[in-house]
Amino acid sequence: MGCFFSKRRKAKKESRPENEEEQPKQYSWDQREKVDPKDYMFSGLKDETVGRLPGKVAGQQFLIQDCENCNIYIFDHSATITIDDCTNCIIFLGPVKGSVFFRNCRDCKCILACQQFRVRDCRKLEVFLCCATQPIIESSTNIKFGCFQWYYPELAFQFKDAGLSIFNNTWSNIHDFTPVSGELNWSLLPEDAVVQDYVPVPTTEELKAVRVSTEANRSIVPISRGQRQKSSDESCLVVLFAGDYTIANARKLIDEMVGKGFFLVQTKEVSMKAEDAQRVFREKAPDFLPLLNKGPVIALEFNGDGAVEECQLIVNETFNGTKMFVSESKETASGDVDNFYNFADIQMGI
Repeated sequence: MGCFFSKRRKAKKESRPENEEEQPKQYSWDQREKVDPKDYMFSGLKDETVGRLPGKVAGQQFLIQDCENCNIYIFDHSATITIDDCTNCIIFLGPVKGSVFFRNCRDCKCILACQQFRVRDCRKLEVFLCCATQPIIESSTNIKFGCFQWYYPELAFQFKDAGLSIFNNTWSNIHDFTPVSGELNWSLLPEDAVVQDYVPVPTTEELKAVRVSTEANRSIVPISRGQRQKSSDESCLVVLFAGDYTIANARKLIDEMVGKGFFLVQTKEVSMKAEDAQRVFREKAPDFLPLLNKGPVIALEFNGDGAVEECQLIVNETFNGTKMFVSESKETASGDVDNFYNFADIQMGI
Protein backbone atom coordinates (compact mmCIF):
# COMPACT_ATOMS: atom_id res chain seq x y z
CA MET A 1 0.00 0.00 0.00
CA GLY A 2 1.57 3.28 -1.09
CA CYS A 3 1.40 6.75 0.31
CA PHE A 4 -1.08 9.14 -1.28
CA PHE A 5 1.42 12.00 -1.44
CA SER A 6 4.15 9.85 -3.02
CA LYS A 7 1.71 8.88 -5.79
CA ARG A 8 0.93 12.53 -6.47
CA ARG A 9 4.63 13.39 -6.76
CA LYS A 10 5.22 10.46 -9.10
CA ALA A 11 2.26 11.40 -11.25
CA LYS A 12 3.47 14.98 -11.46
CA LYS A 13 6.93 13.89 -12.53
CA GLU A 14 5.53 11.62 -15.24
CA SER A 15 3.32 14.42 -16.56
CA ARG A 16 6.33 16.52 -17.73
CA PRO A 17 6.40 16.88 -21.54
CA GLU A 18 8.92 14.59 -23.22
CA ASN A 19 10.86 17.44 -24.87
CA GLU A 20 11.24 19.45 -21.62
CA GLU A 21 14.59 19.01 -19.90
CA GLU A 22 14.84 18.94 -16.12
CA GLN A 23 16.53 22.08 -14.80
CA PRO A 24 19.72 21.50 -12.78
CA LYS A 25 19.56 22.30 -9.09
CA GLN A 26 20.93 25.68 -8.01
CA TYR A 27 23.29 25.76 -5.05
CA SER A 28 24.50 28.77 -3.05
CA TRP A 29 28.02 28.48 -4.41
CA ASP A 30 26.65 28.67 -7.95
CA GLN A 31 25.44 32.17 -7.20
CA ARG A 32 28.89 33.47 -6.28
CA GLU A 33 30.60 35.85 -8.64
CA LYS A 34 33.23 34.08 -10.67
CA VAL A 35 36.79 35.10 -9.84
CA ASP A 36 39.20 35.70 -12.70
CA PRO A 37 42.80 35.14 -11.47
CA LYS A 38 44.00 37.78 -13.94
CA ASP A 39 42.19 40.42 -11.89
CA TYR A 40 44.42 39.55 -8.93
CA MET A 41 47.79 39.51 -10.64
CA PHE A 42 50.44 41.83 -12.01
CA SER A 43 52.77 39.89 -14.28
CA GLY A 44 55.49 40.75 -16.76
CA LEU A 45 55.18 44.52 -16.44
CA LYS A 46 57.96 47.00 -17.13
CA ASP A 47 58.16 50.77 -16.48
CA GLU A 48 54.51 50.99 -15.41
CA THR A 49 52.55 52.41 -12.49
CA VAL A 50 49.64 50.10 -11.62
CA GLY A 51 47.41 49.40 -8.65
CA ARG A 52 44.11 48.33 -7.18
CA LEU A 53 41.73 50.77 -5.50
CA PRO A 54 39.99 50.11 -2.17
CA GLY A 55 37.35 47.40 -2.56
CA LYS A 56 38.86 45.88 -5.72
CA VAL A 57 40.78 43.02 -4.06
CA ALA A 58 38.44 42.42 -1.12
CA GLY A 59 40.34 39.66 0.62
CA GLN A 60 41.44 37.63 -2.42
CA GLN A 61 44.92 36.21 -2.98
CA PHE A 62 47.23 38.32 -5.12
CA LEU A 63 50.34 37.59 -7.19
CA ILE A 64 53.03 39.98 -8.39
CA GLN A 65 55.70 38.46 -10.65
CA ASP A 66 58.32 39.29 -13.26
CA CYS A 67 57.93 43.05 -12.93
CA GLU A 68 60.73 45.55 -13.57
CA ASN A 69 60.96 49.28 -12.79
CA CYS A 70 57.31 49.36 -11.74
CA ASN A 71 55.36 51.26 -9.08
CA ILE A 72 52.70 48.95 -7.64
CA TYR A 73 50.02 49.96 -5.13
CA ILE A 74 47.46 47.56 -3.62
CA PHE A 75 45.08 49.85 -1.71
CA ASP A 76 43.00 47.02 -0.28
CA HIS A 77 43.16 44.03 2.07
CA SER A 78 44.01 40.58 0.73
CA ALA A 79 44.41 36.97 1.85
CA THR A 80 48.04 36.35 0.84
CA ILE A 81 50.46 38.02 -1.54
CA THR A 82 53.47 36.47 -3.28
CA ILE A 83 56.06 38.63 -5.04
CA ASP A 84 58.37 36.67 -7.37
CA ASP A 85 61.27 37.75 -9.59
CA CYS A 86 60.74 41.50 -9.36
CA THR A 87 63.52 44.04 -9.88
CA ASN A 88 63.76 47.73 -9.00
CA CYS A 89 60.09 48.03 -8.05
CA ILE A 90 58.25 50.24 -5.57
CA ILE A 91 55.47 48.32 -3.84
CA PHE A 92 52.73 49.25 -1.37
CA LEU A 93 50.54 46.45 0.01
CA GLY A 94 47.46 47.08 2.12
CA PRO A 95 46.79 44.71 5.06
CA VAL A 96 47.36 41.04 4.28
CA LYS A 97 45.50 38.53 6.46
CA GLY A 98 48.08 35.79 5.95
CA SER A 99 51.59 35.87 4.52
CA VAL A 100 53.60 38.11 2.25
CA PHE A 101 56.38 36.13 0.55
CA PHE A 102 59.17 37.74 -1.49
CA ARG A 103 61.20 35.34 -3.64
CA ASN A 104 64.13 36.12 -5.91
CA CYS A 105 63.60 39.88 -5.83
CA ARG A 106 66.19 42.64 -5.77
CA ASP A 107 66.43 46.42 -5.44
CA CYS A 108 62.82 46.89 -4.29
CA LYS A 109 61.35 49.40 -1.86
CA CYS A 110 58.16 48.41 -0.04
CA ILE A 111 55.56 49.37 2.55
CA LEU A 112 53.31 46.57 3.77
CA ALA A 113 51.29 45.12 6.65
CA CYS A 114 50.74 41.40 7.19
CA GLN A 115 50.40 38.52 9.61
CA GLN A 116 53.56 36.77 8.37
CA PHE A 117 56.51 38.11 6.38
CA ARG A 118 59.08 35.98 4.57
CA VAL A 119 61.96 36.77 2.25
CA ARG A 120 63.95 34.13 0.37
CA ASP A 121 66.72 34.48 -2.21
CA CYS A 122 66.46 38.26 -2.27
CA ARG A 123 68.94 41.09 -2.07
CA LYS A 124 68.73 44.79 -1.37
CA LEU A 125 65.16 45.19 -0.18
CA GLU A 126 64.05 48.18 1.92
CA VAL A 127 60.84 47.43 3.78
CA PHE A 128 58.65 49.60 6.00
CA LEU A 129 56.82 46.83 7.82
CA CYS A 130 53.94 46.05 10.12
CA CYS A 131 54.02 42.36 10.97
CA ALA A 132 52.13 40.52 13.71
CA THR A 133 54.70 37.71 13.94
CA GLN A 134 58.47 37.55 13.70
CA PRO A 135 59.67 38.50 10.18
CA ILE A 136 61.86 35.84 8.54
CA ILE A 137 64.60 36.12 5.96
CA GLU A 138 66.37 33.21 4.29
CA SER A 139 69.29 33.09 1.85
CA SER A 140 69.04 36.86 1.46
CA THR A 141 71.39 39.82 1.89
CA ASN A 142 71.17 43.56 2.48
CA ILE A 143 67.56 43.57 3.69
CA LYS A 144 66.67 46.75 5.59
CA PHE A 145 63.64 47.31 7.81
CA GLY A 146 61.71 50.30 9.12
CA CYS A 147 58.36 50.77 10.85
CA PHE A 148 55.22 50.97 8.71
CA GLN A 149 54.15 54.58 8.13
CA TRP A 150 51.16 55.28 5.86
CA TYR A 151 47.60 56.56 5.93
CA TYR A 152 44.50 56.71 3.76
CA PRO A 153 40.90 56.85 4.99
CA GLU A 154 39.98 53.22 4.24
CA LEU A 155 43.12 51.73 5.80
CA ALA A 156 41.86 51.33 9.38
CA PHE A 157 38.84 49.33 8.22
CA GLN A 158 41.07 47.20 6.00
CA PHE A 159 43.21 46.29 9.01
CA LYS A 160 40.05 45.05 10.75
CA ASP A 161 38.91 43.12 7.66
CA ALA A 162 42.33 41.42 7.56
CA GLY A 163 42.16 40.57 11.27
CA LEU A 164 45.28 42.59 12.07
CA SER A 165 45.87 44.86 15.05
CA ILE A 166 47.71 48.12 14.45
CA PHE A 167 49.38 47.59 17.84
CA ASN A 168 50.92 44.19 17.08
CA ASN A 169 54.01 45.06 15.10
CA THR A 170 57.29 43.15 15.46
CA TRP A 171 58.88 44.92 12.50
CA SER A 172 62.41 44.94 13.95
CA ASN A 173 62.52 41.49 15.55
CA ILE A 174 64.02 39.71 12.55
CA HIS A 175 64.91 36.01 12.38
CA ASP A 176 67.57 35.00 9.84
CA PHE A 177 67.31 31.32 8.92
CA THR A 178 70.68 31.38 7.15
CA PRO A 179 73.05 33.61 9.14
CA VAL A 180 76.64 34.00 7.97
CA SER A 181 79.35 34.14 10.62
CA GLY A 182 80.76 37.64 10.92
CA GLU A 183 78.13 39.17 8.63
CA LEU A 184 74.65 40.62 9.08
CA ASN A 185 72.17 39.99 6.30
CA TRP A 186 69.72 42.56 7.59
CA SER A 187 69.74 45.93 9.34
CA LEU A 188 67.42 48.75 10.33
CA LEU A 189 66.80 51.77 8.14
CA PRO A 190 67.89 55.15 9.56
CA GLU A 191 65.47 56.36 12.18
CA ASP A 192 65.04 59.63 10.30
CA ALA A 193 64.33 57.90 6.98
CA VAL A 194 61.64 59.77 5.03
CA VAL A 195 59.06 57.24 3.86
CA GLN A 196 58.12 59.17 0.74
CA ASP A 197 61.75 59.09 -0.42
CA TYR A 198 61.42 55.31 -0.62
CA VAL A 199 57.77 54.78 -1.60
CA PRO A 200 56.33 57.98 -3.10
CA VAL A 201 52.62 58.68 -3.24
CA PRO A 202 51.21 57.60 -6.63
CA THR A 203 50.64 60.32 -9.23
CA THR A 204 48.44 58.59 -11.83
CA GLU A 205 44.91 59.97 -12.14
CA GLU A 206 43.28 56.72 -11.02
CA LEU A 207 45.43 56.13 -7.95
CA LYS A 208 45.47 59.79 -6.88
CA ALA A 209 41.85 59.25 -5.88
CA VAL A 210 43.17 57.51 -2.73
CA ARG A 211 43.91 60.26 -0.21
CA VAL A 212 47.32 59.10 1.01
CA SER A 213 49.36 60.77 3.74
CA THR A 214 52.88 59.78 4.77
CA GLU A 215 53.02 62.12 7.78
CA ALA A 216 54.23 60.31 10.89
CA ASN A 217 51.50 61.65 13.16
CA ARG A 218 48.78 60.38 10.80
CA SER A 219 50.14 56.86 10.32
CA ILE A 220 47.52 54.18 11.06
CA VAL A 221 50.22 52.08 12.72
CA PRO A 222 51.95 53.80 15.67
CA ILE A 223 55.59 54.41 14.80
CA SER A 224 57.74 52.55 17.29
CA ARG A 225 61.51 52.35 17.77
CA GLY A 226 61.44 48.58 18.07
CA GLN A 227 64.80 47.04 18.88
CA ARG A 228 66.84 50.18 18.34
CA GLN A 229 69.05 51.04 21.30
CA LYS A 230 67.08 52.85 23.98
CA SER A 231 68.02 56.44 24.70
CA SER A 232 67.51 56.07 28.47
CA ASP A 233 67.56 53.48 31.23
CA GLU A 234 64.04 54.56 32.17
CA SER A 235 60.98 53.05 30.55
CA CYS A 236 57.32 53.16 31.51
CA LEU A 237 54.57 50.61 30.87
CA VAL A 238 50.98 51.75 30.30
CA VAL A 239 48.16 49.22 29.88
CA LEU A 240 44.77 50.35 28.56
CA PHE A 241 41.74 48.13 29.05
CA ALA A 242 39.07 47.40 26.44
CA GLY A 243 36.34 49.98 26.05
CA ASP A 244 34.66 52.26 23.54
CA TYR A 245 37.57 54.71 23.36
CA THR A 246 40.58 52.46 23.99
CA ILE A 247 42.22 52.93 20.60
CA ALA A 248 41.56 56.67 20.61
CA ASN A 249 42.95 56.96 24.13
CA ALA A 250 46.06 54.99 23.17
CA ARG A 251 46.66 57.26 20.20
CA LYS A 252 46.18 60.40 22.27
CA LEU A 253 48.59 59.18 24.94
CA ILE A 254 51.18 58.35 22.28
CA ASP A 255 50.80 61.81 20.74
CA GLU A 256 51.17 63.47 24.14
CA MET A 257 54.27 61.50 25.15
CA VAL A 258 56.01 61.73 21.77
CA GLY A 259 55.18 65.43 21.64
CA LYS A 260 57.07 65.86 24.91
CA GLY A 261 60.17 64.17 23.54
CA PHE A 262 59.69 60.59 24.76
CA PHE A 263 60.03 57.55 22.52
CA LEU A 264 57.43 54.86 21.82
CA VAL A 265 59.43 51.63 21.99
CA GLN A 266 56.80 48.99 21.35
CA THR A 267 53.07 48.29 21.48
CA LYS A 268 50.95 45.19 21.92
CA GLU A 269 47.28 44.20 21.85
CA VAL A 270 46.59 40.90 23.56
CA SER A 271 44.06 39.10 25.76
CA MET A 272 44.96 38.56 29.41
CA LYS A 273 43.85 35.92 31.89
CA ALA A 274 43.70 36.29 35.66
CA GLU A 275 47.04 34.55 36.16
CA ASP A 276 48.66 36.86 33.60
CA ALA A 277 47.32 39.89 35.45
CA GLN A 278 48.73 38.60 38.73
CA ARG A 279 52.18 38.33 37.22
CA VAL A 280 52.12 41.71 35.46
CA PHE A 281 50.13 43.89 37.84
CA ARG A 282 51.13 42.13 41.08
CA GLU A 283 49.41 43.68 44.12
CA LYS A 284 47.24 45.87 41.86
CA ALA A 285 45.84 42.89 39.97
CA PRO A 286 42.49 42.76 41.87
CA ASP A 287 41.71 46.29 40.64
CA PHE A 288 41.98 45.22 37.00
CA LEU A 289 40.65 41.64 36.96
CA PRO A 290 37.01 42.67 36.23
CA LEU A 291 38.19 44.65 33.20
CA LEU A 292 39.89 41.71 31.49
CA ASN A 293 36.58 40.17 30.40
CA LYS A 294 35.78 43.17 28.22
CA GLY A 295 38.39 42.30 25.60
CA PRO A 296 42.10 42.57 24.76
CA VAL A 297 44.31 45.11 26.48
CA ILE A 298 46.64 47.54 24.70
CA ALA A 299 50.12 47.99 26.16
CA LEU A 300 52.54 50.82 25.37
CA GLU A 301 56.19 51.14 26.36
CA PHE A 302 57.64 54.65 26.50
CA ASN A 303 61.31 55.45 27.03
CA GLY A 304 63.20 58.53 28.17
CA ASP A 305 64.41 60.20 31.35
CA GLY A 306 61.36 61.08 33.43
CA ALA A 307 59.01 58.85 31.40
CA VAL A 308 57.26 57.37 34.44
CA GLU A 309 56.50 60.70 36.10
CA GLU A 310 55.34 62.34 32.88
CA CYS A 311 53.18 59.37 31.96
CA GLN A 312 51.49 59.40 35.34
CA LEU A 313 50.88 63.14 35.01
CA ILE A 314 49.30 62.87 31.55
CA VAL A 315 47.11 59.91 32.53
CA ASN A 316 45.86 61.68 35.67
CA GLU A 317 45.17 64.97 33.89
CA THR A 318 43.94 63.83 30.47
CA PHE A 319 42.34 60.48 31.20
CA ASN A 320 40.92 61.14 34.65
CA GLY A 321 38.25 58.51 35.34
CA THR A 322 39.62 56.02 32.81
CA LYS A 323 41.24 53.06 34.50
CA MET A 324 44.77 52.35 33.28
CA PHE A 325 47.82 50.61 34.66
CA VAL A 326 50.88 52.85 34.79
CA SER A 327 54.26 51.91 36.21
CA GLU A 328 54.58 53.28 39.75
CA SER A 329 58.23 54.20 39.73
CA LYS A 330 61.44 54.14 37.70
CA GLU A 331 62.64 51.24 39.85
CA THR A 332 59.65 48.99 39.10
CA ALA A 333 59.03 50.09 35.50
CA SER A 334 61.68 47.88 33.92
CA GLY A 335 60.19 44.82 35.58
CA ASP A 336 56.70 45.86 34.46
CA VAL A 337 57.82 46.06 30.84
CA ASP A 338 59.67 42.73 30.95
CA ASN A 339 56.81 40.92 32.67
CA PHE A 340 54.17 42.13 30.24
CA TYR A 341 56.04 41.64 26.98
CA ASN A 342 57.47 38.26 28.00
CA PHE A 343 53.94 37.04 28.68
CA ALA A 344 52.56 38.63 25.49
CA ASP A 345 55.28 37.20 23.24
CA ILE A 346 54.78 33.72 24.65
CA GLN A 347 51.03 33.93 24.11
CA MET A 348 51.48 35.14 20.52
CA GLY A 349 54.17 32.56 19.77
CA ILE A 350 56.92 35.09 19.13
